[in-house]
Amino acid sequence: MNKHMQQSLDKAEVLIEALPYIQRFNRKIIVVKYGGSAMIDEALKRKVIEDVTLLKLVGFKPIIVHGGGKEISHWVEKVGLESKFKNGLRVTDGDTMELVEMVLGKVNKSLVQLIEELGVKAIGISGKDGGLLKVEKKLSDGEDIGFVGEIQEVNPDVIFDLLEKDFLPVICPVGMDFAFHTYNINADDAACAIAKEMNAEKLAFLTDIEGVYRDAQDPQSLISELAVEEAYGLMEKGYIGGGMLPKLQNCIDAIENGVSRVHILDGRIPHCLLLEIFTNKGIGTAILNQKEDRYFDGE
Repeated sequence: MNKHMQQSLDKAEVLIEALPYIQRFNRKIIVVKYGGSAMIDEALKRKVIEDVTLLKLVGFKPIIVHGGGKEISHWVEKVGLESKFKNGLRVTDGDTMELVEMVLGKVNKSLVQLIEELGVKAIGISGKDGGLLKVEKKLSDGEDIGFVGEIQEVNPDVIFDLLEKDFLPVICPVGMDFAFHTYNINADDAACAIAKEMNAEKLAFLTDIEGVYRDAQDPQSLISELAVEEAYGLMEKGYIGGGMLPKLQNCIDAIENGVSRVHILDGRIPHCLLLEIFTNKGIGTAILNQKEDRYFDGE
């Protein structure tokens, strides 16, 4: 058998491996929280958007919820303001909030443009549109950190309407309180709240880490699939710390509110979404509710 024929057969094997996942998740909603380095590197950005558009074209109903922290920090510095954080949350005064909304709007439309270039219809909205995300002021350990919102209500009607009309929604995490003031929202929180309200089949977090480790110092201890009970155990034993702790808690919260699976992926790996969703082992960590739902039981 010549080399060209073998390469073609290998491609066919990949497609066959993906088939049961395409069948299982056809017409199902998947929320992708897009952030980290994959938003800064233009080549990676295109690969992420290629992944999401492919999901759309094979029958999924993807929704992108994006952040923009690094881009915001760049522009805050560029206009002479100062970036301040408390417990990982950006302190957002009035001037900073104005800039945040402008930058997130710019990021939002750049993603819409890229999706449209790839032949899929996309519409960019914020949590303000259609009253999608209603918030109250969020405190950080009792401290006022400005216009940072805690989600109180999600009105998914506008997203359902867009999906019904075959659009790919791209959502930036800006919302309003009940007095119609504008607030910045943590993108992880927004993705989690939207996934719960939409009864999403999957929620995928694109991050700058490979996934969840049993031992943060041992790169060989990456966990491919993790039941909620095991996740609680890792947290109680102190294995999970830093920025992973609130992310994992968000994952558990989503699972306990009806999302079937949550994936934590390294967005720095090209086509990480396709590798995780369409291959038997995947490359990140999948968090699930019941052990019998597992795809991969180890070797």
